[in-house]
Amino acid sequence: MEADTAATDHVAAGPTSSPLILAEGLTKVFGTFTAVDAVDFRVERGEAFGFLGPNGAGKSSTMRMIGCVSPLTAGRLQILGLDPATDGPAIRSRLGVVPQQDTLDLEMTVRENLYIYGRYFGLPRAALRPKVAELLEFAQLADRADSKVEPLSGGMKRRLTIARSLINDPDILLLDEPTTGLDPQARHVLWDRLYRLKHEGVTLVLTTHYMDEAEQLCDRLVVMDKGRIVAEGSPRSLIQEHSTREVAELRFAPGENGVAAEKLTGRFAGANERVEALPDRVLLYVADGEAAIARAHEVGLSPVSSLVRRSTLEDVFLRLTGRSLVD
Repeated sequence: MEADTAATDHVAAGPTSSPLILAEGLTKVFGTFTAVDAVDFRVERGEAFGFLGPNGAGKSSTMRMIGCVSPLTAGRLQILGLDPATDGPAIRSRLGVVPQQDTLDLEMTVRENLYIYGRYFGLPRAALRPKVAELLEFAQLADRADSKVEPLSGGMKRRLTIARSLINDPDILLLDEPTTGLDPQARHVLWDRLYRLKHEGVTLVLTTHYMDEAEQLCDRLVVMDKGRIVAEGSPRSLIQEHSTREVAELRFAPGENGVAAEKLTGRFAGANERVEALPDRVLLYVADGEAAIARAHEVGLSPVSSLVRRSTLEDVFLRLTGRSLVD
């Protein structure tokens, strides 16, 4: 997969009468704290669906309910047409789960990790051998099949964890922060593996902190904040709805950003156009970045440097959830 290929350029699965996952008023409460506050969403067969949000937004609590390891407090949740409250084991047998932290057996070989995990699902030995070989090729680990897991790189371990999650041919693959801690090269290799799975018909449900990852992989996503869904759509539609086509970044001498922002505020009147002053630069959310920079010069401003870039999902995310850190 090319690095600049957006998932939104491909046709997602259309709505059907029976989504693989259906949540209505889904709620999770811990004591007096509401982690997930009456959210609604549906995941269709064959699509890649993402949960984005800052820490504490409710993403992990939602994923745990989908994974049938945490009961819902209120609302309705249906997975593969089944009820997690009564059909948990049956649902889990059809899920593949990639946790945020790898849980591989470090003392075993790559091949043994796959083989033993398959035996947990009751797969017969004769069927496991070709399946393990297939997954080793898929994860690009065939040449390390007999190596111990412990000395493998982070990217290799992550690919092995994903391969292991596919041993039971799951209907849904749940991925919690799949590329956290990986270097850029390893992330792109992993994206390629997930991209292949999606186009082979595997339904992906993931959480991620990486906006570029969401743009690459997700057909649709929801942005969560404080337990609620604040936006939903494809990456492209979210950018169109909540941001502008371009962003002009202007850098001024120390201490001048605030003054420059004041001079520019109110001079852009298009949909979602606005001015945002940051400690190190001024952002102009506009339809035409070059025209916005020219307008800054017209009012007597002389930025030290400037650039124009396309608006991204990160711009949407920060506008909807804020720039403040959440503990």
